[in-house]
Amino acid sequence: MKGSAIASTQAFFLDIKVRLRSYARRAEMDRAVLYAILTRIWGFTAGPISALLIATKFTPTTQGFYYTFGSILALQSFAELGLGFAIIQFASHEWANLRIGENKRIEGDPDSLSRLASLLRIAIKWYSIAVFIVIIGLSIGGLVFFSQSPTQNVSWKLPWISLCVLTGINLFSTAIWSLLEGCNQVKNVYFYRFFQGLCGSLAVWSAILLGANLWTASIMTVAGLIYAGFFLRRNYWEFFKSLLFTKSEGPRLSWMTDILPFQWRIALGWISGYFAFSLFTPVLFHYHGPIIAGQMGMTWALAGALSSLGGAWLSPRVPQFGMMVAQKEYGEMDRLFWKLTLIVTGITMLGAAAIWLLVFGLNYYNHFLARRLLSPLPTGLFLIAFIIHTASMPMSTYLRAHKKEPLVFISVLLGCLVGLSTWLLGKHYSALGMAIGYLTIYALIFPIFVLIWRRCRNRWHNPSE
Repeated sequence: MKGSAIASTQAFFLDIKVRLRSYARRAEMDRAVLYAILTRIWGFTAGPISALLIATKFTPTTQGFYYTFGSILALQSFAELGLGFAIIQFASHEWANLRIGENKRIEGDPDSLSRLASLLRIAIKWYSIAVFIVIIGLSIGGLVFFSQSPTQNVSWKLPWISLCVLTGINLFSTAIWSLLEGCNQVKNVYFYRFFQGLCGSLAVWSAILLGANLWTASIMTVAGLIYAGFFLRRNYWEFFKSLLFTKSEGPRLSWMTDILPFQWRIALGWISGYFAFSLFTPVLFHYHGPIIAGQMGMTWALAGALSSLGGAWLSPRVPQFGMMVAQKEYGEMDRLFWKLTLIVTGITMLGAAAIWLLVFGLNYYNHFLARRLLSPLPTGLFLIAFIIHTASMPMSTYLRAHKKEPLVFISVLLGCLVGLSTWLLGKHYSALGMAIGYLTIYALIFPIFVLIWRRCRNRWHNPSE
């Protein structure tokens, strides 16, 4: 009887395991996606905790400076210029012919290995220059911008300069993570990002509780850099040695002829993205003061966590899309695309509903946290726009996997329209005007986005082309 009970129990848990694996396959959930989802879930959970600590431990003015710091730092995209995304695409095409051997070094086609090594050297040179541009440019620009604030009872100068230096150093690591992701090391990369998120949140919470105020972001960045160094030394030392210290006479990628024709289009999209996603808080800070900027920043942080959660299924699939294009597996690519689109959009809609109900509930019960967030109306409008944006993300990933960027015009148009509406409507109508303009523009642009995707897909996958 005892043996029969044990066997029955084992069969029960085996059946559960088989069912869970079946559900995971249907949801396109492998280990990389699982780690990405856990990272986003943690961010989605930790975000409100961080917001609660900021609301209780920071003054409204300090909160405004804190979130505006983040928006200004997003200007680093002007130095990075989308090279990280280009690295992922080019590396994924070469990795289709490569693998990691038992000695943790790269093995496979010598020509692909030679091109991959040259890609890493290009990235190192580019980001070495970008580090100095970011540190100097952001430091000076931030000092000028924040000095214009009429509220100067916050000690912000040293925290700002420290954060700029650390942000520049952290930017250099983009070359490393982009190459690893392009080489389909997404399982390990997203495992790292999950624990980095844990460490970062613990560092933020500890710093806030200990009274670090505006030094909080610097403390979080230092914690992330320490963990990154440990992780890379332990897992990928031989990987990068095989790229940097192995001489090869094979073909090499040229930044001018191979990467630039793709990167400049991505760069325009990256720059436009700043005006589409990061201009709200600085404009409100400049025209309406740090308090309303803090409300916008905290609300936008929750919405950003929502977008990140929806993209958890998508980001780990970027190198897989590139490899499918290299191997011309277009049918499988389409199947994966449609399933991911459905999952990403559905998750975002559920998350948006949860965030709006939270904001509505805080206002309904007149909770003190309601005064640290935007009101339900502008929050709802921003969230609807986020849903539209998230629905377009799989299409962008699909098209860019071909090492082409047909969306450059629409990205620039979107950035210009959102930037203009943010400035004009934000200046005169505050956050509500921004939200109305933002949603209107996305609703008008999205159908054009879909038409471009359909036209390019039909042309690129036509055997006669």
